[in-house]
Amino acid sequence: MEIDINVITKRVSIWLTHAESKDVQLQASLKPLYREFKAERFLVAVYESGTEDLEELTKYLLEFNAERIAEEELRLERGLPASRSSRMRRRRRV
Repeated sequence: MEIDINVITKRVSIWLTHAESKDVQLQASLKPLYREFKAERFLVAVYESGTEDLEELTKYLLEFNAERIAEEELRLERGLPASRSSRMRRRRRV
């Protein structure tokens, strides 16, 4: 388990391994900690490790995003309108 406390943003990140996330006693022991930080108006986020292959999933995500970027660039080169998702991204930046 790893606990990161950011006093400036008032956020607490608790990182649990897969085994720790299944440990009922550990989960129960964290409840007083949640209450303590909540009383001090901190936002507590608990991150639990999964069982999937992180490297493989990251590779897939990067490949997917690269394909989407290439498709969007091709659309723009051909003078076609930007895709809906691309238009929405631009609106959020403004």
